[in-house]
Amino acid sequence: MKQFNHVGTKKPIPKLERVTRPDGTRYYVTPEGNKYPSVTTILSLHNKEGLIEWRKKVGEAEANRISKAAAGRGTRLHNIVEKYINNEDCDIQNPFDLKNFLSIQPILENIDNVHCQEQQMYSNHLRLSGTVDCIGEYKGKLAVIDFKTSSRRKEKDHIHSYFMQCAAYSIMYEEMTGVPINRLVIIISVENDYPQVFFEKRDNWVKYLLLYRNEYERLTSA
Repeated sequence: MKQFNHVGTKKPIPKLERVTRPDGTRYYVTPEGNKYPSVTTILSLHNKEGLIEWRKKVGEAEANRISKAAAGRGTRLHNIVEKYINNEDCDIQNPFDLKNFLSIQPILENIDNVHCQEQQMYSNHLRLSGTVDCIGEYKGKLAVIDFKTSSRRKEKDHIHSYFMQCAAYSIMYEEMTGVPINRLVIIISVENDYPQVFFEKRDNWVKYLLLYRNEYERLTSA
């Protein structure tokens, strides 16, 4: 098993208070007392109409079942990957989880010199917060690395929110540590299929991220 090198962050990042509202939206409280919404919360506006139509089509009970199963699958894989990159033993009992992990394990071997995992961050510039999956080198280049699960293969045009999310993490990290990151890497474990890896540049997505941030602030201040 590969031993991942951990280099840590250039500057310490303070721990934040995370608050989840009854409707599932989330914000973090900064050391200065600012309450910034999570980037996933503001990006929930993305494809919102499509999700509403999907829920109508399959029915609320089925939609809730599918959403709960997908969330559980994603959380379990994230926990396994975090342990693996932390050089900890991964005793995976669930055959389905093991299959998902083994599908992306060769891709994870491209990661090294890890700065952080599951790190809470925020940006006063963006007025946003969140928890990044991983920041480290991917094939020798520093990147924001995000892990996803999916029941089917994704088209790049359908995962714009993933790129905006990682762009936000990149800005947060640079603001908090002084270390710039322009490379975004999305690793997707696909059920019963080959995994996918997508690459993007941060600066291609900042303007779209700000559009959603502005729209969220407009809606919540009304």
